[in-house]
Amino acid sequence: MTDAAEPPRSAATDWSNDRTTFQRVYDMLVGTTDSAAAQQFAEWADCSENGARQALEQLVEMGIATRTDTRPATYRRNPSYFRWKRIERLADDHDVSELRARLEELLEDDQELQEKYGVPEPDAVAVDDDADATDHETLHERWGDLSEWRTIRRDITLLQRAVQRAESRNGEQARA
Repeated sequence: MTDAAEPPRSAATDWSNDRTTFQRVYDMLVGTTDSAAAQQFAEWADCSENGARQALEQLVEMGIATRTDTRPATYRRNPSYFRWKRIERLADDHDVSELRARLEELLEDDQELQEKYGVPEPDAVAVDDDADATDHETLHERWGDLSEWRTIRRDITLLQRAVQRAESRNGEQARA
């Protein structure tokens, strides 16, 4: 005869049991763009408030999070850290020619959108004032274009930095 089977575990239980307090707080920090107090992170990460605060302070020291000077202090992820991490990953995973090719594609897409809307940037497009955008479908398309254009602009900046980073690494390797 066998022992009684273990009760089924939920994904939340597995996550809580299989990850350290630091890892759970990190997961919660990465998953939100809002500022929150250590108490809130403790609830989200299923840990003590003191444990959450210690993890958050470590994340602040590492540059992954920022802390406000309010009472209570609030914490949020540091967007510049995640931009830097994305640039590093792009430079690691792709060679300079791949990065440059993708950058050229995005620059062409950006140019096409500038020509389509007759303005140099997405924020210069006045959606509400456009008489042609009175029907829902046209308005929906316009908003989609503007969202895509902003993403293209963000990606151009990231790729330009990744190209610079990859080129500087190549220069460092050539000197070594």
